[in-house]
Amino acid sequence: MATYREQGIVLRTYKLGETDRILHLLTQGRGKVRAVAKGVRRPGSRFGGRLEPYSHVDLQLYEGRNLDTVNQVELIAPHAGVRADDRLSAAAAAMCELTDQIAQEGERDNALFLLLRAALQTLEADPPEPAVFVDAFLLRAASIAGFHCYAGACAICRRPGPHAFLSVKVGGTLCPDHAPTGTRAVTTDVIDLLMLLVAPGEWAALPRAVADDPAAHRVAGSYVRAFIEHHLNRQLRSYDLVPR
Repeated sequence: MATYREQGIVLRTYKLGETDRILHLLTQGRGKVRAVAKGVRRPGSRFGGRLEPYSHVDLQLYEGRNLDTVNQVELIAPHAGVRADDRLSAAAAAMCELTDQIAQEGERDNALFLLLRAALQTLEADPPEPAVFVDAFLLRAASIAGFHCYAGACAICRRPGPHAFLSVKVGGTLCPDHAPTGTRAVTTDVIDLLMLLVAPGEWAALPRAVADDPAAHRVAGSYVRAFIEHHLNRQLRSYDLVPR
């Protein structure tokens, strides 16, 4: 069997037989990889504790027909602090659930890998409002997957905003010319927060924005969930566990 080496982030794990575990990994060079870690649940396993959810690892794997096989593992960032805190773990679970849904096996997606790595590093710093980082991650990951939320311009005509009307179906804000009759306007604070959520690389300003206007975050958060579930056509089960 051919071997290869990759950096990866553990998205999820589940049991196989009495001692093995199946892993879903987001790798930097091969996109999503499904692999088996043999004997990893056996007491004294040499790398059992290194393959926990959210861990950033360096791996050597054997290529298989259906599942690859983990042969070596070195920890880069364990993110143990994220797993140990219920708030942070719930946030990471929502991020990894979406990643597992949109990442393609065998298709390199460095942008998605770097986004998830940055998001987990941010959670490791124990931010006061992890939910806002979840919302930012979801919108930015959806954009990478081809579903962009237009917060700074009309989603139909691209007229620069800000605009006061929001559409889940169209995918962002709508100018008065394209907003359906009876569409309820949202506050400028909601639109400003959405613009911050979708902005690439903007993490540091998020907690302050939420602290200044929690009501705007509640509205923006409900929109984010509706947008993601509508355009990806699937529910995010982990989202309800994120404290708000």
